[in-house]
Amino acid sequence: MTKKKNILIVDDEKDALHLIEKNMELDEFNLKMVKTGEEALKIVRGIAPDLVLLNMMIPGVDGFGLCRVLKRDPKTSKIPIIMMARKEEERDIIGGLELGADDYVTKPFKPQALIARINAILRRKPAVEPDEFSPLKIDGLELVPKRFQVKVDGKLVDVTLTEFRILHFLALRPGLVFTRQQIIDGVRGNEYPATDRSVDVQMTGLRRKIGRYCCYIETVRGVGYKFKNY
Repeated sequence: MTKKKNILIVDDEKDALHLIEKNMELDEFNLKMVKTGEEALKIVRGIAPDLVLLNMMIPGVDGFGLCRVLKRDPKTSKIPIIMMARKEEERDIIGGLELGADDYVTKPFKPQALIARINAILRRKPAVEPDEFSPLKIDGLELVPKRFQVKVDGKLVDVTLTEFRILHFLALRPGLVFTRQQIIDGVRGNEYPATDRSVDVQMTGLRRKIGRYCCYIETVRGVGYKFKNY
């Protein structure tokens, strides 16, 4: 029998808690629900959950503070966090991702969509330090870091140094959502893009150059980009 995953839900909205509990109790999850950041910290530090579902607007230590503490502590930094925020709280979503949250859902959400996101994160392989130097091949898309080369179905594609660095940065971290600023910070060198708009321009060029594999670069509206899980 598959061991149930422990999910910690941090939210003070009764309707949201009821909706989550009603739908997730049918799946293979052990749910623990709390309403404040302080309560959540005590639980996480006692028995680390497999995932934290976190509303950014909670009493006391808010979602930002809790996310910051968990991601900075080596003992809890690997615990995945999915944020919950309303559609009009786009800044909260971006802020949470920049603090290290792994994914997000906007309220109101469909329970099955939330469960799908949780399962996708839980299926990920244990986090390892990305190998920055070994060739990386995804289907017919190949990246050769030592030569800053991109090959599509065996044919060399003419990409700029910045385009390569952005593509490589995302491809090494499939499934994770990055804001434009995180992409800027993650791409090193003298020619890395310096504005949000320049990131969008680079993405447009990359998608055109890698042809049918452009589907791997996914736009997360209002937030940034991610590389599709492979």
